[in-house]
Amino acid sequence: TSGFTGSPWLGTAAAALAAAAYSLILAVGAVTLRGDAVVLGVAMNLLALGLTGFLLRTVFGVRGTFDDPALTGLPLIGGQSPLAYLSWAAVALTAFVLTRHVWGLRLRGAGQAPDAAAALGVSPVAYRYAAVLASGVLCGLGGAQLALGNVTLFSENMTAGRGWIAVVAVMLGRAAPVGVLLSALLFALAEAVGFRLQGLGLPQQATDAAPYAVTLAALFLTTARRRRAARTTTGAAV
Repeated sequence: TSGFTGSPWLGTAAAALAAAAYSLILAVGAVTLRGDAVVLGVAMNLLALGLTGFLLRTVFGVRGTFDDPALTGLPLIGGQSPLAYLSWAAVALTAFVLTRHVWGLRLRGAGQAPDAAAALGVSPVAYRYAAVLASGVLCGLGGAQLALGNVTLFSENMTAGRGWIAVVAVMLGRAAPVGVLLSALLFALAEAVGFRLQGLGLPQQATDAAPYAVTLAALFLTTARRRRAARTTTGAAV
């Protein structure tokens, strides 16, 4: 959309709407049909990878990378795009809504105790659909930041597995907005260190692996902590 209209803002809006529409597949599969969300997520990622490559060749007639000199990126304010500042504000807003607002409390109830929420007149299905669609919008904004904020081009598989790092950040932050932010900053620091090491002459393959090595370490520590907590709870019960 940004390439056709010349407006990065329309491109950003189109990215958010397209991702929200695409997330409906997950909503229908996981909420309505009660499928496994993890399996559906993996399948949707594989589909998106092939679909974007197909559309890149069909719509723009190029393979690999679309880079048009007329393509305009998002403006920078203090070295960051507006979407970066929006993401920081979203952390505070999400933390407030989930802990202080009735919508957030109902959403947590619909996820953790749907039967109890339904008994209180709350529709777990409606709240779950809203959560998935909102997540789709945020994913679309993240993609717009990557294609129009960090750089001004689109390349196949340009996310390079960052979505899985985001999943680990949620796990490490225990799904708390501030905790997820701190986890994301940890992975960003690892990626920045990788770039610095590459500048010192280390092989690119080694430096590119830095954030993923941190991801594996975080998964290991998170699993170990949960197992230790489970053993402590079991021992206390006994």
